[in-house]
Amino acid sequence: MKFPIYLDNNSTTPIDLRVVEAMMPYLTEKFGNAASRSHAYGWEGEEGVEQARAQVAALIGANPKEIVFTSGATESINIAIKGAYEMYGEKGNHVITCVTEHKATLDSAKYIEKHGAQVTYLPVDSLGQIDLEALKKAITPQTILISLMHANNEMGTIHPIGEIGKIAKEKGILFHVDAAQTAGKLPIDVNQMSIDILSISGHKLYGPKGIGALYVRRSNPRVRLAPVVHGGGHERGLRSGTLNVPAIVGLGKAAELAKAEMASETQRLLALRERLYRGITQELDEVYLNGHPTERLPNNLNLSFAYVEGEALMMGFKELAVSSGSACTSASLEPSYVLKAMGVGEDLAHTSIRFGLGRFTTEEEVDFAVKKVVGTVKRLREMSPLYEMAKEGIDLKSVQWNPH
Repeated sequence: MKFPIYLDNNSTTPIDLRVVEAMMPYLTEKFGNAASRSHAYGWEGEEGVEQARAQVAALIGANPKEIVFTSGATESINIAIKGAYEMYGEKGNHVITCVTEHKATLDSAKYIEKHGAQVTYLPVDSLGQIDLEALKKAITPQTILISLMHANNEMGTIHPIGEIGKIAKEKGILFHVDAAQTAGKLPIDVNQMSIDILSISGHKLYGPKGIGALYVRRSNPRVRLAPVVHGGGHERGLRSGTLNVPAIVGLGKAAELAKAEMASETQRLLALRERLYRGITQELDEVYLNGHPTERLPNNLNLSFAYVEGEALMMGFKELAVSSGSACTSASLEPSYVLKAMGVGEDLAHTSIRFGLGRFTTEEEVDFAVKKVVGTVKRLREMSPLYEMAKEGIDLKSVQWNPH
């Protein structure tokens, strides 16, 4: 086993060596600019890009012409939200999203609010799901876009995207899905699910970092978005800039592998997750699962451990690469805004640990993680007077603490 054991696959995945292999020729002899139409070097580059477009499209049931390459899901989300608002602003100025979205969505929503948009942030229940009735009620004649993530990056809860797509379609509202966590992990069919715009990230599906894709529906309805990056009119005028051919080829290969191996991978990850969860909860009490017990990403386990201190917990897990909260926000000591929105108390939110299993995680690593977690929590609880009092049946909320 290689230490620390990597259990943070929801923040990034290691690149698959088969992806590296596909990229190598484009880093060396096939170095042409895909926009150079006048010679063989350019044609080779373009060929690699078009093959990748077809591979990404196949993963989500789209037409290759509907795939636009970007620098990652964050950029894709920015184009989707800002681009739709700018393009359809005359039709209406209302956008619906959710309080537990990724910061790329929430910050883009805040940006368009500054430019005149009205944004509704739907709440979630204790399992992290939105209420579809509340969504229907939030729709007004001014609503032009619904933007929701397929599954949450922190606690893994999956939104019923197909049902939401149906609601949007009936009302003639554009539907954008942030699929950074689910592309390649869960089956996605943009037509069946009535998705109009969809964001994908390469490094979440064993592809390279710094590359992503945006699906933009071409018919029924034909979606038009205003570009966020200008110059040169690459990628149907939606995303200017010389194409990162090696990374695009890598994303294409990663998408092809994910499509081929998704079914077997899901079964394996579910078994590993169950092994991890069972191993921990058989040995420890007062462990709480955050997120939906069944409607969740197959590789995600988010747990809170009562009566231990969050920082001490992370310090005790030195041999495990896990995350507390989301990778993009873990620089702050604030407890996760996602867990807060679900009504998880501050104490428990501070001790939440996200385990992200992946393609290269082994049973041996999971068993080691179980031992490590159980040992650390038991050791910390032995030092915790609160745990002792709780075990004696004292209601900690009723205790009068002496300030001295």
